This record gives sequence, structure tokens and C-alpha cells, in this order.
Amino acid sequence: MPLMEISIVPVGTNTPSFSNMVKDVCRMVERSGLNYQITPTATVIEGDLNRLMDVAQEIHRSSMQNGTNRVITQITIDDRRDQPISLESQVAKVNGDVH
Repeated sequence: MPLMEISIVPVGTNTPSFSNMVKDVCRMVERSGLNYQITPTATVIEGDLNRLMDVAQEIHRSSMQNGTNRVITQITIDDRRDQPISLESQVAKVNGDVH
């Protein structure tokens, strides 16, 4: 199942903090029913490619509607077809739990 990493950088806000925006993103992903994991600099979401793109569009548009003058959205998609991948399996490989 594809993994999508999404990072939102608001520009032109009154504060350097954007933790509230990250909380909003988490709520949007939870409403979508997709599995996700927060990292210090991005959010990784697991799901069908069409659903991932839908939630990415929702995240970007919502970020623009919150009074932000400019938003930079970065998306990376990992879509592997030769074997299944998931958030858990990728972390387990790095931790040495899977060979």
C-alpha cells in the first residue's frame, strides 16, 4: 500500500509556530480513516493512492483557508509493487525487526 509523506510550511503568518496546523492535519487524516504517523518534520500517511491524493488536497486547501497568505506543500509518495509496504513494516526494517 502506498505511503505518502506530506509537509506543510505556512508562510506569512503572525507566528513561527505551526503546531496548531499539524493538529488540524491529524484531525483531517483521522476523519479520512487512513493510518498515519507524525514525524518531527512531516506526517506519513498510508492508503490507497486516490485517497492519499484526496487527503493531500484537503490538507493543502485547509491550510490556505486558515488565514495563511502562502503555503508550501511537499509530498513524497512511496508506492512499491514488488512487495507490500506499510508504516509498521518500514519502521520494523530500520529497527532490525524484519530481515
